[in-house]
Amino acid sequence: MADKVNPAPEGGWESLKVDELKAELESRGLPKSGTKAELIARLTDDDVANAGAAPAAAAEKEAADVPQATSGEAPEEEAAEEQPKSRRRGSAETTTTRKRERAPRPEGDLIVRARARYVRTAPRKARLVMDHIRGKRVEHAQAILEHAPRAVSTDILKLLNSAIANAESAYELGADELTVCRAYVDEGPTIKRYRPRALGRATKINKRTSHMTIELTAVGNGR
Repeated sequence: MADKVNPAPEGGWESLKVDELKAELESRGLPKSGTKAELIARLTDDDVANAGAAPAAAAEKEAADVPQATSGEAPEEEAAEEQPKSRRRGSAETTTTRKRERAPRPEGDLIVRARARYVRTAPRKARLVMDHIRGKRVEHAQAILEHAPRAVSTDILKLLNSAIANAESAYELGADELTVCRAYVDEGPTIKRYRPRALGRATKINKRTSHMTIELTAVGNGR
């Protein structure tokens, strides 16, 4: 297609007349409407495009020939580069899937503690039940709390089960290996309320709270 294009004259496209410029544009298949300056600019752009088409075609041909000459060596090099990447990905996956290690058992006395705060019961009532499970094996203490007639025994049983779960999670100790070494109740804040009475009077009501703590130890480390 570049062979059919007429080269620019020696004096440039400006030396030609408008009719000659239109004839040249018609031979190239370009629009021939417009002023003389537009026709000259259109021919100049077409010359530049045709001049760059040949080098571009040659470059594409060279680029197409290069993979054919090295087609036997390129896959091996790409495979060699991909292998270290896959190993690095594998090493990263192994580091992120580590299991959480258990805490080692201490050599001295083992103490596992659980505490419940702001329990809505009076400390005096809670201490009456705590006295029954202090020093008992965990299984025996659970049986006592399940059959105790007082309502606070339900809260104390939940606290005891929480302490057992802490021992199983941290030291892999079962309920048959634990003893209640300490069980005590501290007094929490008192909630003050009033109840209306006869003759416009009011009676103060104190709703007491408790902080309950249970400490477990291994059977051989009982105090």
